[in-house]
Amino acid sequence: MLALIGIVALIWGGGHLMGASPKLRGGLLAGLYLALLLVHFVLPDGHPIRQNTGGSVVPWLILGGILAIGGAYALVLRRLKERARARTESPARNATFSGAELERYARHIVLRELGGPGQRALRDARVLVIGAGGLGAPALQYLAAAGVGTVGVIDDDVVENANLQRQVIHTDARIGLPKVASAQAAMLAQNPYVTVKPYRRRLDADAARTLFAEYDVILDGTDNFETRYLANAAAVRAGKPLISGALSQWEGQISVFAPALNAPCYQCIFPEAPAPGLAPSCAEAGVLGPLPGVLGAMMAVETVKLISGAGQPLLGEMLIYDALWGETRKIALKRRPGCPVCGG
Repeated sequence: MLALIGIVALIWGGGHLMGASPKLRGGLLAGLYLALLLVHFVLPDGHPIRQNTGGSVVPWLILGGILAIGGAYALVLRRLKERARARTESPARNATFSGAELERYARHIVLRELGGPGQRALRDARVLVIGAGGLGAPALQYLAAAGVGTVGVIDDDVVENANLQRQVIHTDARIGLPKVASAQAAMLAQNPYVTVKPYRRRLDADAARTLFAEYDVILDGTDNFETRYLANAAAVRAGKPLISGALSQWEGQISVFAPALNAPCYQCIFPEAPAPGLAPSCAEAGVLGPLPGVLGAMMAVETVKLISGAGQPLLGEMLIYDALWGETRKIALKRRPGCPVCGG
């Protein structure tokens, strides 16, 4: 019996460490359970295998019944939650704009490339921003101001005094608060017509798999390569466009990575993370305060274009901005056939 418990722990815990989905791990455990039932029905009484797995099939049948009831209850509960969410969201999405909203978004509505349909698409859209720091701060502010209906923000950090030189969504009074809570307060103060969903946690594979499925566009405003590669892989699996920005000192870059739209993914362009020391962080190398604002606002612009269909997003292109010399340039990007993330 101890060996059986060890096998179960290995499947669930080891599978989690290897990045296997809960669905796959559950399937393996279900297969193990069916094998146990088969053993008890086929082998004779007193057989060593039967003796080492409880001696009788009855406890296993009882366990299966309990799990079946629990699974059915969880399924019903999930469907009820989805139905309740649909009821609460549908009226807002189908309703016409109020007079206050029409006045607020008037400069968008008169734009030929956006108009009323574009603004309605923004209101119905769901955008997830990874990081409420230098790049995330201005992107979040402008997404809220533009009227993106639902904006999610995931970050596990708190506001620090050293952030305020560039992370303008936060204030001195909110030092010590979680960044997601500070960002939510600022966004709702800017635009009460949007929904902000804060996730105070670090992005990991499970969170990326769950959250990315709920959103239309993903913005990556992180400052480490581990999270960038994780976000890229999850966005490719979900078929969602990933708007990625990066900056250091006086220079920044931005691109839209979307293999589903025939554009390369992040790992096509950056197959491996640079060696330690070759890409110092902003804390080590420094960064111009307004620079994240420029790049973060560009990320919000690309989001609006993707959602509304206006113009040409930076698909298959990277825009590089040099603030020190006031120069911008574009470079063409191509998918890499051997890319382990999207090459297949």
